[in-house]
Amino acid sequence: MLLQDKVCVIAGASSLRSIGYATAELFAEHGAKVVVVDLRMDEAVLRRIRTSIEAKVVAPVIIDGCQCDVSSAQACERMVQDVIGLHGTIDCLVNSAGIVNSMSLLDIDAEALETMLSVNLKGAFYLCQKVLKVFVERRAGNIVNVASLAAQRGGGLVGGPHYAASKGGVLSLTRSIAREFGPLGIRANAICPAMIETPMLDGLSPERMGSIVESIPLRRTGSTREAAGACLFLASELSGFVTGATIDVNGGTHIH
Repeated sequence: MLLQDKVCVIAGASSLRSIGYATAELFAEHGAKVVVVDLRMDEAVLRRIRTSIEAKVVAPVIIDGCQCDVSSAQACERMVQDVIGLHGTIDCLVNSAGIVNSMSLLDIDAEALETMLSVNLKGAFYLCQKVLKVFVERRAGNIVNVASLAAQRGGGLVGGPHYAASKGGVLSLTRSIAREFGPLGIRANAICPAMIETPMLDGLSPERMGSIVESIPLRRTGSTREAAGACLFLASELSGFVTGATIDVNGGTHIH
């Protein structure tokens, strides 16, 4: 049990096919008290998540849900206070909330850019900022941000330049947090997944998918559980001396 009784907030977990959900499931297996956070969170969504996790985890699980618009600082503050009300503290934040859109740079208007940055970058900033207030008081805490290969290579396989820019900002934010708050015993790391079997791949044609897989050294796509495994490593004491790091979860697509 790598996270026994740790209170772990996981943002972006409403879809059972998401990295956020897979992380919630894996963390629950390792004894965490999980709070799943999403804009679409309600009793029906939480019930579906809880039922799915309980069907796969033999031990009793503690799973709560909070509705939150991560692009709102006020909503993120309320969410943190709700979690404190439930569990008294927060030990870990996994931020996997995000949106993706494939557009050419010249086609991206002000509204599309603002929407992308509001969710992916401002959302990550607000979530980290509000949770860090709790961590600073405790002089302990752990943040794992889900970025993207697009942030590293300049554009993604399924995301446009505004998506890449937003995820690049997440990497810089993560490193800044690690540097500023490391002296307080607070860690911050990121993962950069690519070609993970989430709804983000649904729009690719079989031909396009085949050509992409052929270019991956491991010759396959990745599972959400494999991405969640990287989050588990960074959230646990197995990575106790790791901060400001970026873990690639891409099958060798971007070896650098």
